[in-house]
Amino acid sequence: MSTFSPAFRLRRIAISALLLASCALGGCSSIDRLSQIGEQPKLSAIENPTAQPGYKPVQMPMPKPEVASYNPNSLWRNGSRAFFKDQRARQVGDILTVTVNITDKANIENDTSRSRTNKEDSGITDFIGSQTITQANKILPGRILTADSTSSSEGKGSVDRKEALQTNVAAVVTQVLPNGNLVVEGKQEIRVNFEIRELIVAGIVRPEDIQSDNTIDSTKIAQARIAYGGRGQIMDVQQPRYGQQVMDVLLPF
Repeated sequence: MSTFSPAFRLRRIAISALLLASCALGGCSSIDRLSQIGEQPKLSAIENPTAQPGYKPVQMPMPKPEVASYNPNSLWRNGSRAFFKDQRARQVGDILTVTVNITDKANIENDTSRSRTNKEDSGITDFIGSQTITQANKILPGRILTADSTSSSEGKGSVDRKEALQTNVAAVVTQVLPNGNLVVEGKQEIRVNFEIRELIVAGIVRPEDIQSDNTIDSTKIAQARIAYGGRGQIMDVQQPRYGQQVMDVLLPF
């Protein structure tokens, strides 16, 4: 015979239901997190970016490739990008350093106000001598139409944003476009105690913009995608719970 009290059984059923609900909403991430209690967050394995799910090669409008032609008694050939070869990144697999230097500041303020008042009034006070007819006031209306409307709208909005990010990250050339531009992608993860800091940089660069020390500024990256964040215990506490996120999506108010 079981020695557990009814309250204990109800508690176990409630915990099991919560685990099943969290598994359904979060893809069983809660169970995975429970299995990692007391352990440090695991670093991601180094993988081939082109083998990641959803990877698509970059396609941009390209000019026709220039055919290299050699001239006799000349060290220069048409189609060459440089006279002397250097150690800057230029082909798939090469590594270059991206200097991330972002300093943004925006201050926007909007104020909109609108007001409108309408009034319509019409009536019959003495319709063909109606005042002389007995009980005329009860039969004939004094006012046929009376309409009043008032509309007003007021809106205010302001944006005050300041962002600053300065760091370096090494990126790998993943693709060479037909015009010679390079598609680069870099990811950096640093774990401190139970918190992981992530930095992701991706975009398209010109070989001419790569400096002699094999570095390039983030402002010279076209289609730049820069992500800076983290994951771990602190980030988990800052995020709302799954139930709150679901209610925020479903509730219309």
